Amino acid sequence: MPNLLTRLLGGRSVTPEAKSGHMLMAIRDLGAPDWTRRSFPALAQEGVMRNPVVHRCVRLIAEGAARVPLVAREAGKRLEEHPLPALLRRPNPHQSGSELLEAVYAYLQTAGNAYLHAAVADGEVKGLFGLRPDRMQAVVGRDGYAEAYAYTAGGRTQTLRQDTRPVPGVLHMSLFHPLDDHYGLAPLEAAQTSLDLHNAASRWNKALLDNSARPSGALVYSAGSGSLTPQQFERLKTELETAFQGAANAGRPMVLEGGLDWKALSISPRDMDFIEAKHVAAREIALAFGVPPMLLGIPGDATYANMAEANKALWRQTIVPLVRRVADDLSFWLEPAFAGVTLEADFDGIEVLSEDQASRWARIGGAGFLSDEEKRELLGVGG
Repeated sequence: MPNLLTRLLGGRSVTPEAKSGHMLMAIRDLGAPDWTRRSFPALAQEGVMRNPVVHRCVRLIAEGAARVPLVAREAGKRLEEHPLPALLRRPNPHQSGSELLEAVYAYLQTAGNAYLHAAVADGEVKGLFGLRPDRMQAVVGRDGYAEAYAYTAGGRTQTLRQDTRPVPGVLHMSLFHPLDDHYGLAPLEAAQTSLDLHNAASRWNKALLDNSARPSGALVYSAGSGSLTPQQFERLKTELETAFQGAANAGRPMVLEGGLDWKALSISPRDMDFIEAKHVAAREIALAFGVPPMLLGIPGDATYANMAEANKALWRQTIVPLVRRVADDLSFWLEPAFAGVTLEADFDGIEVLSEDQASRWARIGGAGFLSDEEKRELLGVGG
């Protein structure tokens, strides 16, 4: 059976003649792909903490979404002085409202789940606290729904029940998962294969730089006197590793003794085109998060005419639906504690969406069949 090197060289035999002796090679057999484990801590480390594309996608979405204020309304009128807006502005002693919401949006992108815990005193919601998704586990009741959540931190597990009043103890926000009844599917998990490819290409390029950015090759001994002795073979191998590998030895000339010849193998970074592979993987990661690649500086994407159009697409297709989803979940959760008051996302102050908002105002304002009161209610300006 032909060996791996024979197959790589197109079936040509690479067995040296009887007089050629040893062949010192820098090649290894291919193993199984090493994929990142599908746990949140592993994906967070390989993605958000070590991959610039994932990190930027999460930051763009979370920071943009946190800019959108969530306003309280009662009977169509915006409430400024009310316990609910005050709670959202200062949810707990350690975080501002925008900081808490930014964490919620980021967890949805990286874990597919985000959790908020309500601190209740004297029958009123006094604070909101964010909980890490990897520390939370649903306690499923007989009806198949979560009747409580077990939160583990500092070696202790606390049970947060869902039958508390005036609101359930935990708000669990999750993205759609086709195969799980209780936990969501994160864009980061959907992009896992592309993430591993992007990271592997970066590690490969780093290894090439550490090894003088040269492809692997073979040092062939073809002297007529026979083979190298074991001592000569080990000495040659040691000299190659110490004197010619590493960035400090890049470009250093190699002096070969009689009978030695350097044969570069045909496998090279150019043949495998790692740069383009990285760009393809980066575009797939951006696709999973719903971020136009143009905003990330990834070449080869000409879908949008300019950065402004790409930014509008990010807001329209990704951030706006996400913010509205979170606002609906928060409103549904907190409404029993603030009877008749709901939460709504206010996009009027977002510059990117100013054209959309102006078009909406013009469309509603020009509807002659609506009364002024109905127009104000549709525009959310109250009475």
